[in-house]
Amino acid sequence: MDHVEQRRIDASNSIDLKLIKSFVVVAEELNFTRAAARLGMAQPPLSAAIGKLERKLGVRLLERTSRRVTLTPAGAVLLEQGRIAVEGVGAAIQRARRKGTQADRLTVAVKPGTSTDLLKKIMQAYAQYPRLPRVHLLFGHPGGPAAAVRGGAADVAILRAPFDQHGLDTELLLTEPRVAVLPASHPLGGRPELRRADLAGQPMPRWAGQADPAAHAYWTGADTPSPAPNEHAEKAQGPEINDLSQLLDAVTLGNAVAYVPISVAGQHRAADLAFVPVSDLSPSEVMAAWPDTSRSRAVAGFVRAAVDVAASHCEPTAAFA
Repeated sequence: MDHVEQRRIDASNSIDLKLIKSFVVVAEELNFTRAAARLGMAQPPLSAAIGKLERKLGVRLLERTSRRVTLTPAGAVLLEQGRIAVEGVGAAIQRARRKGTQADRLTVAVKPGTSTDLLKKIMQAYAQYPRLPRVHLLFGHPGGPAAAVRGGAADVAILRAPFDQHGLDTELLLTEPRVAVLPASHPLGGRPELRRADLAGQPMPRWAGQADPAAHAYWTGADTPSPAPNEHAEKAQGPEINDLSQLLDAVTLGNAVAYVPISVAGQHRAADLAFVPVSDLSPSEVMAAWPDTSRSRAVAGFVRAAVDVAASHCEPTAAFA
């Protein structure tokens, strides 16, 4: 190895994580003005920081013109790996803080609307294991249960797919059908069965802050191939929602139709809602997720309890005529 290459490696190893974080934000935005606003700083110092990073690495990360900013191949690699590095350091700090202040607690992230019956049974089964910390449930993390686990705010999550699984190990617990939920007065509400094409063009609720295309496709029923060309027109935009209660309210008020797991139909039957089977709709999967680097006995015990409970768990379902 020559001296130039060695100096480059030494420079790379000494790069401040703050520089990587700044680059990740710029690479996500591909706009220095928006990136500077996100970082709470002025644009000139941000541009200087990115230039400094490029000089330290000895490669160009961004192609900049007066009209646009694009990633170079090297920049694309650093964006992918830099996100992991920034997220990993943040998670390590968060986990260390929790270990120092909440050593007797296993934090389990769940999304509001998750089956309370399933969670209760899992917690009861977990409590039978000796010398493991008590469970604390974390609801409503801003980025969702998966982000809570990746970011160190939680040790394990019970959640429904799809979700971003990078950095996580997962275990499938339950698979159940999904059904359409419509206002009881809807012309299709009395049908014994529907196909996705029957609801083409109907307004579908939008989950607040949801940028993941896979999750959007799942909630609008577009996550599996359509059997015929143009069967699914672009869904009309329905109201923005934050939780299952808001989703059902939007349907009740006639502002949307939606797809929900069949267990939700069993738990939320009401005279002003119609739940109808859909023959060509993908199922719902309930999963456990935890950091892929975890060696925690408590996490292993909780996942084992979840798998055991799920094997014999029967969710309440709707009685369809």
